[in-house]
Amino acid sequence: MTRNVASRVVFRRDGYIVLENAFGDDQLARLRAAAECIVDRFDADAHRTVFSTVDRDTANDDYFLDSAEAVHCFLEEGAVDAQGRLTRPKARAINKIGHALHDLDPAFGAFCRQPLLGRVLRELGHDQPVLVQTMVIFKQPGIGGEVGWHQDATYLDAGPPGVIGAWVALEDADRDNGCLWVAPGGHLGPLRETHEVDWERRCGRLRSLDPSPWPTTEQARALEVPAGTLVLFSDHLPHYSAVNRSDRSRMAFTMHFANRGAAWRDSNWLQRPQLGDFAV
Repeated sequence: MTRNVASRVVFRRDGYIVLENAFGDDQLARLRAAAECIVDRFDADAHRTVFSTVDRDTANDDYFLDSAEAVHCFLEEGAVDAQGRLTRPKARAINKIGHALHDLDPAFGAFCRQPLLGRVLRELGHDQPVLVQTMVIFKQPGIGGEVGWHQDATYLDAGPPGVIGAWVALEDADRDNGCLWVAPGGHLGPLRETHEVDWERRCGRLRSLDPSPWPTTEQARALEVPAGTLVLFSDHLPHYSAVNRSDRSRMAFTMHFANRGAAWRDSNWLQRPQLGDFAV
């Protein structure tokens, strides 16, 4: 069986595939350095927006909504006190950077255009992949917040063939520092929730669709992977990550790809009227 057929079979069965050693140390170092430069330029006094991993109705302020076509930094909940002051150095206070890194930062744009990504996406059935969202997730030592069980189609509804997430380990990921957990085959189940934005009021709400319970850790698999690993997963695959209580960060770069011509919902929080398509 050829690799592209094997990859598609596994992806359809499990909802994800893991490709270790997909990227070299030099590529990872360039992305980490580019992220550090963005954080250095970030004015934490002017933008104290916290990205909550508990309150999942996140699209409720202009700073977040505008990040669809910008590069914005968001703070970790555990890095801000009751008065909104940072409790640690800025470089250790960032939850994530999002969401148009591929459009607006040359280092990330070059990484996202490399042939490997387009080739793998086409193997999985996206014949005209379009990159809609990029994020750097820091998972800071000691405070990197839990990201509860969710499905990406809740927030990025593109209709068939759906959105494919591509997660790159910029550092080693394990149970101690908050690696990804996935539910193999869980993408074959229902979409449990949908997130809809009322653009007149510029706020979002989470609406229940199906009462099916989320997986338990006994039903899930921990993706303990070395730096340089690429994980691709279905937008219906339930996944989560635990709090990082270790003294190590767990940086990752995440991309989300739709297919050209997909039925992108007007109520999705992420809209790109100015930037348009980023074809891969």
